[in-house]
Amino acid sequence: MKKGFRYFLLSTVFFAISPMIWADEVPTINPTAKFTDSEGTQQEGITFSGSAPITCIFFANPENTAGWNATYEWRFTKVGTTSPYLIRHEENTQFDITEFGEHRIELYATFTQGNDTIKYTEAYWNNGGGTPLTITVSESSLSMPNAFSPNGDGINDIYKAKDGYKSIVKFKAVIYNRWGQKIFEWNNPAEGWDGTIHGKDAKQGVYFVHVEAKGADGRTFNIKRDVNLLRGYTDGTNSTD
Repeated sequence: MKKGFRYFLLSTVFFAISPMIWADEVPTINPTAKFTDSEGTQQEGITFSGSAPITCIFFANPENTAGWNATYEWRFTKVGTTSPYLIRHEENTQFDITEFGEHRIELYATFTQGNDTIKYTEAYWNNGGGTPLTITVSESSLSMPNAFSPNGDGINDIYKAKDGYKSIVKFKAVIYNRWGQKIFEWNNPAEGWDGTIHGKDAKQGVYFVHVEAKGADGRTFNIKRDVNLLRGYTDGTNSTD
C-alpha cells in the first residue's frame, strides 16, 4: 500500500484518496435525462418509453467537483448485448434514439486531484451502485385515412397519417391526381396536404396517395390508396378503413 494514502471500496466506488479528504467531500454523479418522443411527449428522469425518434439530453449532474479534473464516458448499449453501440465523452450529451427495443445508458466517470482518484465505472454499475437509464422504443405502426374535408371548419382539414402512428423514422408521402400527376409531397407524418394546388383549392373528388416509410423496428410500409377530397363534408371523422 502506498504510504500516506487510503485505498478502499465504498458502495462499489473505488477511492484512492489522501487522509485529508473525507468521503462526504468526494465528487458524485447522478445521471438523469430529458426525453422527447415523436409525439411531443416530454419527461425527465431515468426511464422512458415512447415512439421513435426519441430525442434525449443526458445530464451527469456531478457534485463536489471543485478542484477535481473529470472525465466522462456515456455508454449506450442495447439490452441483450454487452458492447456499447455508442460512446460519448461530454459531461452532458444529446442523442436521438431511433432503433426499436430497450436501450441501457450508463455514465462512467473518473475524478482526479493530484494523486487522488474517484472512479464510477464498471464495478459501480454492475454491483448496484447506480441505476442505469433505460429507454424503450415502441414497435412501429402507420395507417392513412381514405378521406378528408378541407372546408375550413378545423376538423380533418389536413390529409395526413392517422393519429396513433408510432416509431416512424423515415417517411415520404406523395399525392397524385387522377391522371397520375404529382401535386404534393411531404416527409413528416405529423404534416400533410391541405387540399390546395399552387395555393388554390383543389377540386372535390378522388386523388391517390403513395406512402413509403420505415419503422424503428425495421418494418417497411408501402401504402397506396385512394383519397376522397370532400369539401362539403362536416361530420368531423375520417373513414377508418
